[in-house]
Amino acid sequence: MIIDLHIHSNCSDGNLTAEEIIKEAKARKIGFISITDHDSIDCQEEAITAAEKNGIRYITGVELNITFSHPGYRGGRPISLDLLGYQFDVRDKRLRDKLREIRAYREERAAKILEKINVELEKEGIEKLTREDLEEIRASVDGVIGRPHIANHLVKKGIVKTKQEAFDKYLVKCNVPKYPLYPEEASRLIRDAGGITVLAHPNDPHGISLVKLTGSLQKQTEIIEEALLDCIDGVECWHSRNDAQTTNHYIRFAKRHGLIMTGGSDCHQKPIIMGTVKIPDYVAEQFRF
Repeated sequence: MIIDLHIHSNCSDGNLTAEEIIKEAKARKIGFISITDHDSIDCQEEAITAAEKNGIRYITGVELNITFSHPGYRGGRPISLDLLGYQFDVRDKRLRDKLREIRAYREERAAKILEKINVELEKEGIEKLTREDLEEIRASVDGVIGRPHIANHLVKKGIVKTKQEAFDKYLVKCNVPKYPLYPEEASRLIRDAGGITVLAHPNDPHGISLVKLTGSLQKQTEIIEEALLDCIDGVECWHSRNDAQTTNHYIRFAKRHGLIMTGGSDCHQKPIIMGTVKIPDYVAEQFRF
């Protein structure tokens, strides 16, 4: 069975709708799937319906950005991590209310980032962004707004040539802190909604991960044991940016602690890589249907 439990739709920062993702999954013979949008569950009911029509096993998913710190690293200064939630009730009121709150914060954050970018543009003699630019960015987003959407707009305006240049030149320098959702609260939200929690891509060298604290796999898992183990039910062992050493280390860690093991491509359809990570069948057997 082909499995992919980490995919993003256009309700966060993916290119395709949930229905288009399910159709693509069927074409690729993916048998078990979850769409895990950033801080959004807006596409879940559409995905459930489409998966049922196409004969694909589906579990609800979300990727929550959490604020984490450890006194032994970076002087206790926080970093971001991602927590995947699966098999929760999409109608759960507390979860929906919290995601609505996070969405409102993201809107405020985007406006503040644009204000900071304008300071830089003014220094360079470039025409500043306006309220109309913010509205245009909002209109381009079907779900929650984030820095990638701002980067796309800077490319469209000709201020930069690529999204990477947008981040390197403006979005890193002009960043505003994300909504402070801590591991304990995020875990409680998912579990109280009947779901399970999974630490996403813990050793992703190019993304949000424990690499920001240490590149040592052994030290990463010690951090999880000391500060995160009570908040997670599983760990993402297979990922498109994992090497074999990372995958094998986290499989051993998960087995040692009786944790669920998951995996996925983290596909945003840029390009379409869903279903390309080889994930063993027993991953599906850990979930109830």
